[in-house]
Amino acid sequence: MNRPRVVSLVPSLTEAVACSAPGALVGATDWCTHPAGLDVVRIGGTKNPEVARIAALAPDLVIANEEENREPDLAALRAAGLHVLVTEVRTLPGAFGELDRVLTACGVTARPRWLDEAETAWDAVPPPRAPLTAVVPVWRRPWMVLGRDTFAGDLLARLGVRHLHAGHPERYPRIPLDELRAARPDLVVLPDEPYRFTADDGPEAFPGLPCALVGGRHLTWYGPSLAEAPAVLARALEAARTP
Repeated sequence: MNRPRVVSLVPSLTEAVACSAPGALVGATDWCTHPAGLDVVRIGGTKNPEVARIAALAPDLVIANEEENREPDLAALRAAGLHVLVTEVRTLPGAFGELDRVLTACGVTARPRWLDEAETAWDAVPPPRAPLTAVVPVWRRPWMVLGRDTFAGDLLARLGVRHLHAGHPERYPRIPLDELRAARPDLVVLPDEPYRFTADDGPEAFPGLPCALVGGRHLTWYGPSLAEAPAVLARALEAARTP
């Protein structure tokens, strides 16, 4: 079948489309690392896509996200006459709905197995008992954390982790490090994106607090990685609390 020509500005959607609509992708960002060996034209970053290069690919569809991509760039793509589909993903059910919408727009007529497997995996997560409290930095210098209404926060809540800034007016507030420490959470969750926290860069800022190093692909991506995310994240959270 003839599939639409697609450019993706979102790494997780790139993986979803590449796995579900072979041959549809003609362009993706420099940050689109999955699937490995993806052979498409690279069109710059998520925050600075090269509009002229994208237009030259003559895509039928550009897929984007309201958080991942900047509105001025999306406006420039529309001004170039391109059709831009913008997703909004702030909860797990919202992710599944948007993935269905994106894949349909990319010409996928049969629901991919990985999407069913992802829903099954998350449905199997037992209801949380007494939740752990956590702070979840996503950047340092300055320190920024998960706030209200985030996809990653929703995943953590389903795994029994209540992050302490879920009620903050901002979605990614800047919180002084002293304040984060003073909150004395049960756990500090440190993903490796957007800031790349590692064993040597992050935990030292929270002496005496258990720190869980987690993959951003499992905490923040919505695509095939969702099928293994609950098990992978649960292991990382448990390991951080096991002496």
